[in-house]
Amino acid sequence: MYKLLPTKTAHLMKNYSFKFFLLGLILLGSIDLNAQNTMEKERIIVLTDIENEPDDAMSLIRFLTYSNQWDVEGLIATTSRHQRDQIAAWRIREILTAYDKVRENLEKHEKGFPTADYLLSILKEGIPKFGMEAVGEGMDSEGSELIIQSVDADDSRPVWVLVWGGPNCLAQALWKINQTRSPSEVDKFVAKLRVYTISDQDDSGPWIRKTFPNLFYIASPGIHPLGAYHHATWTGISGDKFHGRFSGGNFEIVDNPWLDEHIRSKGPLGAEYPHMDYLMEGDSPSFMHLIHTGMENPERPDFGNWGGRYEFYQPRMEKWFSEPETRALWTDAQDEVLGMDGSYHTSNKATIYRWREAFQNDFVARMDWTIKPYAEANHPPIVNLKSADYINAKVGDTIELSAEGSKDPDGDKLTYKWYHYREPGSFTQSGGKAPKPIEIKNADKVNAQLTIPKPERLGTVHIILEVTDNGSPSLTRYKRTIIRVN
Repeated sequence: MYKLLPTKTAHLMKNYSFKFFLLGLILLGSIDLNAQNTMEKERIIVLTDIENEPDDAMSLIRFLTYSNQWDVEGLIATTSRHQRDQIAAWRIREILTAYDKVRENLEKHEKGFPTADYLLSILKEGIPKFGMEAVGEGMDSEGSELIIQSVDADDSRPVWVLVWGGPNCLAQALWKINQTRSPSEVDKFVAKLRVYTISDQDDSGPWIRKTFPNLFYIASPGIHPLGAYHHATWTGISGDKFHGRFSGGNFEIVDNPWLDEHIRSKGPLGAEYPHMDYLMEGDSPSFMHLIHTGMENPERPDFGNWGGRYEFYQPRMEKWFSEPETRALWTDAQDEVLGMDGSYHTSNKATIYRWREAFQNDFVARMDWTIKPYAEANHPPIVNLKSADYINAKVGDTIELSAEGSKDPDGDKLTYKWYHYREPGSFTQSGGKAPKPIEIKNADKVNAQLTIPKPERLGTVHIILEVTDNGSPSLTRYKRTIIRVN
């Protein structure tokens, strides 16, 4: 899969003013796109207000079934607006006890799952206080200290801090660094962080963004009492009937009856998966964009994947914000998607629910891995992009696309789908009511072809290859080709 110069992005963030960093993102045409995904493991720390409602526990179970794909360096129990003065590390321990019973079976399907003992060793607690009440002199915790230690480690990879509740533990780590280190050392520390928060669940998130304007930050800003969740991208995972209240997605496969049959029935870990009160796994988008599907590109949230799509800009003040945003961040973007109802829907939620069948089927398979032998479970196809993943082209050029060499580890039959993912790219051809996708010949074949049409605007074209097997459940993996039309 394709990856856009994370080292250059980090360099810009570290060494130039924020204005120049923003300008570089806007002028993407000046940035070299021809870089490949190394598929290295991401370093991850999770902050969770688990037990404020069931969805954190639900997300943690999905997270653990993919934990072999990452280097998990911290699980930190925290507070939030919904759980102001207590934390629930005990619930994480319960789930890890169940995980311990199935880890050996998971290893039969893919290697590298961390042991429960290791995960217990990195289970830490924040201070049981709300928001900025836990930030300042004397507010260090084992959680904030772990964040500092992880970022300071002799490892050039960035540290992803995934915030499912309030981020005050991260805020305390940043406060301490800001108080005790030189400006250049602070810049170096901040440059290694990547933050994804599920809205603002205390007042420390806006403080972090304002105080550290160069910090890589993904969020749908705003607080719940003012209606922020209704507008947030992350609700696209399952908020059809509650927070997000939207149509177009397949709600059946994120509702309790389906989860009873396909998730909760699967062994000790499935038994820990609670029934939802409001929506399924509101926190899962924070790590779903890091799942190795072949389409992920963590440094480019605007490319889009299972975790949704976000664009880099300074959002205007909205009534659900706690205060005006003073900087640009990675925030809400829109995709146009043909819904289950046969109508087109354009929304930020669609950037997630467009992938719903694929990521739910994948979770079902992972839960099968916890209880079934290898021969009785399904495993994702291995996609080979034989054609180039980055192409320079001109209007009128014909581009040959090939997935020859793709295979399935279980010997399942594969189907192919090539399509133009319009929203991440800048190339635009007029279509009247909406920009038209580029037509692809033999889009359901191993080998496909497209011709670059005359555009309204030159730029980049994102072509997605989906390869799906016919196993049970059917599983999908991807490759992305980016064409720069000059």
